[in-house]
Amino acid sequence: MDVFGQVRIADVADILIVAVLVYAIINLIRGTRAVQMLVGLAVLGGMYLLAQSFELYTLSWILRAFLGSFFLLVVVLFQDDIRRVLTRVGRARLFGGDRGAQAVVIDEIAKAATELAGKRIGALIVLERDVGLSPFLESGIPVDAEVSWELLCSIFQPQSPMHDGAAIVRNGRLAAAGCFLPLTHDPTVSRAFGSRHRAAIGISEESDAAVVVVSEEQGRISLVHEGEILRNCDAETLRTGLERFSLA
Repeated sequence: MDVFGQVRIADVADILIVAVLVYAIINLIRGTRAVQMLVGLAVLGGMYLLAQSFELYTLSWILRAFLGSFFLLVVVLFQDDIRRVLTRVGRARLFGGDRGAQAVVIDEIAKAATELAGKRIGALIVLERDVGLSPFLESGIPVDAEVSWELLCSIFQPQSPMHDGAAIVRNGRLAAAGCFLPLTHDPTVSRAFGSRHRAAIGISEESDAAVVVVSEEQGRISLVHEGEILRNCDAETLRTGLERFSLA
């Protein structure tokens, strides 16, 4: 009873805040590469404790030197995940403007993706969110036009000089086309993915953008966000996914 009597309201609040933060971090990293890396670090920590218990001095020294820079290791290993988590904490909606304008843009993109997939014409459409994509916009051709399915379809026609790059939508307008994007370096990504899918995953790892990919080989639509890919989308699934991101 004496122990409970010494507990302050601030102590209870402190414990609850830490518990909520830990729970939120677990939810944010669940299903990502960060989980596997944390398991690896936990295994090394367990090996260090065992080495200490059995007086394995050389192994203990090596592991102690390695784990001594734990926080630096975490920053280096999880830099992409940390950036995505911080972005998710403070992000706003997908487009500027009202929901009606967002719905129009989403419908036009879904219609264009469906049309291109039916003709097996490849496409890569990036929707900028809170993390700016200015360096990638500068690599393409400025457009600054209203988003329409006819314009998107014309951009990705094989004879178009901009069809190989990505079209980037900013603030509900088609800002640029023919943009070059970074490819993912994730070794776990399937080798079956071509350069468009790898570029889509790469830009989603470096930003909070939502990316629509149309495969010219299979005529299928994929939606990519934060390094995760949703394959074989139909028009309704694509609309739902983009709406979910825009209202997050």
